[in-house]
Amino acid sequence: MIKLMFADDEELVRSGLRAMMSGASDIEIVGEASDGRSAVEVARRYHPDVALLDIKMRAPDDGIRALRAILALPDPPRVAMLTTFDIDEYVSLALRLGANGFLLKDIDPAALLRAIRDLAKGGAVLDPGVAARMVQSHRDEQRAAQPARKLLASLSEREREVVALIGQGMSNAEIGGRLHLSEATVKGYVSAVLSKIGAANRVQAALLAYRGGLLDQ
Repeated sequence: MIKLMFADDEELVRSGLRAMMSGASDIEIVGEASDGRSAVEVARRYHPDVALLDIKMRAPDDGIRALRAILALPDPPRVAMLTTFDIDEYVSLALRLGANGFLLKDIDPAALLRAIRDLAKGGAVLDPGVAARMVQSHRDEQRAAQPARKLLASLSEREREVVALIGQGMSNAEIGGRLHLSEATVKGYVSAVLSKIGAANRVQAALLAYRGGLLDQ
C-alpha cells in the first residue's frame, strides 16, 4: 500500500485529488494540508511514501519552504510538485532543492496514478508540457546569469552569504545559526538585500542566487 499525502490551498484541487484516488486499491491517503506549514506536520506525523505539494500556496514561497523542510525529515517521502505553466521559475528552484517530479494540476487521473506509483518505486516524474517549458526556462536563465552575477557583485560578502542561504530555503533563524548572528540582525540583512536587488520576496532572492551561481559554490 502506497501512503500518500498532498497539500494545496485550493479545496477544489484537494477534492479532485481525493476523487482520483478513490478507485486505487493500492494507494491510501494518509493526510492532506492547505498550506506549507501544515504539510510539513502531516509529513512528520504520517510518514507518507509520496507527497504532492502545490508549488505556490498561501505565500509565494510556501510550497518551496515546505519542500525543503519535508526533504530534511528522517526518511522523507518522494515529492512531486503540482504546478501550472505560469510559474516556471519556481519549478527550477524546486528542482535544485531536490523535488522528484513536477505535475500539472489538470493531469489526467490515470497519468497521476502512474506517476504516484513511479514515485513510490523511487522514480522521477515530469509532465511533458512542463519539460518543454523547462527547456525554454533554462535558456532564459542562461541569458539572465550575467545580469544576476553583476547584481550580486554589488552586495557585500556578508549579504551574498545571506542571499545564498535564502537560496537554500533557510529561515532567518536558520541563517542566524549558520552565520552566528541574531535573528534580528539577519532580518535586517534580508530586508536590506531585498531592497538592493529589487526583489519583492525571498523566492525572487533565491532565484537570483540560483541564476548568479551562488548555489553552486
